[in-house]
Amino acid sequence: MNIPAIVMFLMFVAVTLVITRWAASRVRSASDFYAAGGGITGTQNGLAIAGDYMSAASFLGISGLVFASGFDGILYSVGFLVGWPIVLFLIAERLRNLGRYTFADVVAYRLEAGPIRTLSAIGTLTVVAFYLIAQMVGAGKLIELLFGLPYLYAVMTVGALMVTYVATGGMVATTWVQIIKACLLLGGATFMAFMVLANFGFSLNAMFRAATDIHPDGLAILSPGKLVADPVSAISLGLALMFGTAGLPHILMRFFTVKDAKAARKSVFYATGLIGYFYILTFIIGFGAITLLMSDPAYFRAGADGSYDPLTAMIGGTNMAAVHLSQAIGGSLFLGFISAVAFATILAVVAGLTLAGASAVSHDLYASIFAKERHTEATEVRISRIAAIVIGIVAIFLGYVFENQNVAFMVGLAFAIAASCNFPVLLMSIAWSGTTTRGAVVGGFLGLVSAVTMVLLSPAVWVNTFGFSQAIFPYDSPALFSMPIAFLGIYVVSKLDRSARAEKERAAFEDQFIRSETGIGIGAASSH
Repeated sequence: MNIPAIVMFLMFVAVTLVITRWAASRVRSASDFYAAGGGITGTQNGLAIAGDYMSAASFLGISGLVFASGFDGILYSVGFLVGWPIVLFLIAERLRNLGRYTFADVVAYRLEAGPIRTLSAIGTLTVVAFYLIAQMVGAGKLIELLFGLPYLYAVMTVGALMVTYVATGGMVATTWVQIIKACLLLGGATFMAFMVLANFGFSLNAMFRAATDIHPDGLAILSPGKLVADPVSAISLGLALMFGTAGLPHILMRFFTVKDAKAARKSVFYATGLIGYFYILTFIIGFGAITLLMSDPAYFRAGADGSYDPLTAMIGGTNMAAVHLSQAIGGSLFLGFISAVAFATILAVVAGLTLAGASAVSHDLYASIFAKERHTEATEVRISRIAAIVIGIVAIFLGYVFENQNVAFMVGLAFAIAASCNFPVLLMSIAWSGTTTRGAVVGGFLGLVSAVTMVLLSPAVWVNTFGFSQAIFPYDSPALFSMPIAFLGIYVVSKLDRSARAEKERAAFEDQFIRSETGIGIGAASSH
């Protein structure tokens, strides 16, 4: 056991729990619980979004992919980043002007609430489940490495902490944990990248040359094709990462925490800059891990003859490349810092995800469909807290089943589902006047079902996780196929819908458009 690392780790957890207790004292209404009362500034929200987005997939997963595959790992960095202009120009402002707590509020603005909220809730919970897998695996491996705990107990620890954050403090606690974690992660990653480059006289060429000399694949790590071997897979992955961002429920929720559309735009501006800078760092960290770790047997499980495979034998798996690099650069104390920050990264993200999932259950299903006018805000918040506990239990189970999957890859699957269900429904409802409830529901479910089915039948899950000999669906990312199915379903069914309800929905588009562009009619946000 690494005592300095453990002490640093426990200190951070203690600080975040204090923040949660403080936040809990400020939760007086449903608005406080779901949206922090709308009192978060644009700058704070930008930092929180960056903190939410720079997850285990980004820090541990992408650096691990670069470590194993070289240049191809940057596919995820670029894909994750290019989605943000779409969010800025198509989504952020309209979302803030039309919604209240969840993106289902936006879609249901002129469409029938019951079917739309049911679809949104199912889509949200599915995306949250897949996204949670990545975070739970990353956190479980981290605690396993630090404390020497069995993986199952490590995952259970993560689940208990995330439920505590959400059920107690709501969005206020989640936001401030994300802000603190974003600042610490950016600082830690900057130092790591600086120290890696310092080893090579701040020459990227020297670093790449050293990496190709050490890596088993040699010069091949500087060319594309190792991770994504065919154009169909590359395009499908790119579409998922690009458009999935605009369909992630825990990211979309963040735009309801600011007071107006201007602050929403400002949030995206700051978030994009911080995230872009961070992805440059992860690329350097990944190559730094190749140069500083691959030739050191201390970070690998060696065989009886002392030999090891640097691509498969790393202690904790390749997801831990960045964590091991921190020890190689800064010793036990810096390992403790990075481990604590990585864990906080994961906790902040799972807290946001759990809150999004719990909101879908309590606000979209319970309050808006089942209870309608019969519920109180206190009851709604209580249902949300119960839902958070249930989601926590499910997350522990999924984290255990998918123990050996790369966390960036698993997030890529979550993005594919978000891009196939949430994004088409959201975009078509605010951008096309012809969208009807029937079209949105049929198209959304077609996108969701096709994406999930293709993911389950893909090589990554059907073969690698379930153990079958051959995959039924040949590609790992389904977005190239499932996204067109969703959009086509929405368009065709909406065009064919000649009901009286459909005509009213088409006629209501103009009112929705004016409000989405101007913000006329929205309630003022309350400040803390």
